[in-house]
Amino acid sequence: MDLNQKRVILRYELLGILFISLLGGALHFTFELSGYNPIVGAFSAVNESVWEHLKLGVWPIILYTIIEYVLIKKQTNNFFLAKTAAAYSIILVIPAIFYGYTSITEESIFAIDILSFIIAVIIGQVLSYELLTYKQLPKIAEVVSLIALAVLAVLFVVFTFYPPHIELFQDSVTGEYGIIKHLH
Repeated sequence: MDLNQKRVILRYELLGILFISLLGGALHFTFELSGYNPIVGAFSAVNESVWEHLKLGVWPIILYTIIEYVLIKKQTNNFFLAKTAAAYSIILVIPAIFYGYTSITEESIFAIDILSFIIAVIIGQVLSYELLTYKQLPKIAEVVSLIALAVLAVLFVVFTFYPPHIELFQDSVTGEYGIIKHLH
């Protein structure tokens, strides 16, 4: 891979930080703005649980993956591995920061939550860039990654409606789980 290809990929990954962050911020409000439409809820935060806030990073990454697939996939290596790694990094970084700092403060701090989201997005995009510009790995890595990304997408939809009753899925404001309270 030559330097020009790496520059193009770097520009897209940096633009992705902005795209994912802004769209993720918007998705925090779209469920309520839609009049609690359950289809919108599958892709938006439907409550104040940590799990629902992970959607705010993952769905924009998936959308940006589709955009990049059309625009730069042929110039990259390990495309689906890179994008899946970015999505899964969101799932690791946000809860790690959230549960880490709240174990000390014993309360959620909005500014830290926003900062943790942005940090997670940046880590995901840096990881994505590194994998996109790394030597081509065996095709099986792409296949497994695409399956892992699809599984993640399905889990976000399913757990919106049928969340496990554990802390990760519990609304920190109401104590309830999932979208069900809005469907009555």
